[in-house]
Amino acid sequence: MKTSKTVLLSALVAAALLSGCKQDDAQQVTIEFMHSSVEQERQAVITKLIERFSKENPQIVVKQVPVEEDAYNTKVITLARSGALPEVIEVSHDYATVMDKEQLIDRDAIKTVIAGVGESSFYDGILRVVRTEDGNAYTGAPISAWLGGIWYRKSALAKAGVSEPKNWTELLNAARAMTDTGNKKYGIALPTAESVMTEQTFSQFALSNGANVFDAAGKVTVNSPEMLASLNYYRDLAQYTMPGSNDVMEIKDAFMNGTAPMAVYSTYILPAFYADGSPQDLGFVVPTEKSPAVYGMITSLTITSGQSKEETDAAQKFVSFMEQAQNSADWVMMSPGAALPVTKAVVQTATYKDNPVIKAFGTLPAELIAQFPNVQVFGSVGEKNFTRMGDITGSAILSEMVNQVTVGKQPTGPALDKSQARIVDLMKQH
Repeated sequence: MKTSKTVLLSALVAAALLSGCKQDDAQQVTIEFMHSSVEQERQAVITKLIERFSKENPQIVVKQVPVEEDAYNTKVITLARSGALPEVIEVSHDYATVMDKEQLIDRDAIKTVIAGVGESSFYDGILRVVRTEDGNAYTGAPISAWLGGIWYRKSALAKAGVSEPKNWTELLNAARAMTDTGNKKYGIALPTAESVMTEQTFSQFALSNGANVFDAAGKVTVNSPEMLASLNYYRDLAQYTMPGSNDVMEIKDAFMNGTAPMAVYSTYILPAFYADGSPQDLGFVVPTEKSPAVYGMITSLTITSGQSKEETDAAQKFVSFMEQAQNSADWVMMSPGAALPVTKAVVQTATYKDNPVIKAFGTLPAELIAQFPNVQVFGSVGEKNFTRMGDITGSAILSEMVNQVTVGKQPTGPALDKSQARIVDLMKQH
């Protein structure tokens, strides 16, 4: 009997030790963080951020999954189908709506993170863009943004005796005045290719004129009088840009080499201008028709659905950590000037304030941040962001329409009606 008791006790101790080991293992959780920063210097910044997080949370292992931007959306779909989505994904606001539509986002986890950060910590206008269609949740926790608008060389406008264009008429007149086709000089570098950039740029003009793809009830309103007036204006403005289908590279090259003194581009023009050595010569303006409309792309960190409770909790901790002022500043300053902070605390950090690029542009970064309340995007009506907008952008219907009337010289009315019919048909399929 004595022997059997000893054996039983040994077995119980062994079982307890085993279960203790299992508990320790269970406490350590591994999550993946997918992002588009494939460049070595950017990965180094993210590696440091993860190391900092690991010191505070030794039980959580964060593995980076860098993916090239061109392959990003396809990779998300592939991973979702195989049930292997990373727990945390860097995502643009427009693609986040596609993920939300496919129920790939853990809305509750994101809501918890944003509540922890505090809605008032974000600049006005930022959270509106990442709100879900029902208005009750968010598609991600915003971490940075870039804006699009009209950039101009102050010296070139001054030399031509042209004032900063404040509205559509002034912009058209300025572009006309500075165009000299004989010498291959154009008043404005404007996107006209069948590309996302063209849709984004056209949307600024349309939204400024009160035109949108949907109305508040979700009805397709592409062939409205306001949209027709916007398309007519864009076609007129395109007379003063470079011939052919212009996209990102053509726009940037024309602006940087002096072919065009004005250009529609994103804040990613700032690093190029800084490198060029003339940051004080860069001006930014949002020509307004009925209301100011700035195109803005919000980058968020989203938490995916279908994960274990431990993985979701770890993902929440990691995203909350990334939202802290210093960590967000390190993220934003991977692209100084190009990426803008979305929380107010970042601009108070020395990392942001003392950065040579930010300092070189003087008041411009603050002026850009002040435009956040004017961010308007197609498919966003009031507090509602229609998830179907992602399908429309993916179809390229709107950029094809702009290309047809600018480069293809097709009449605007029929082009608009055709796009309306194509989008209505697309909505029936989704």
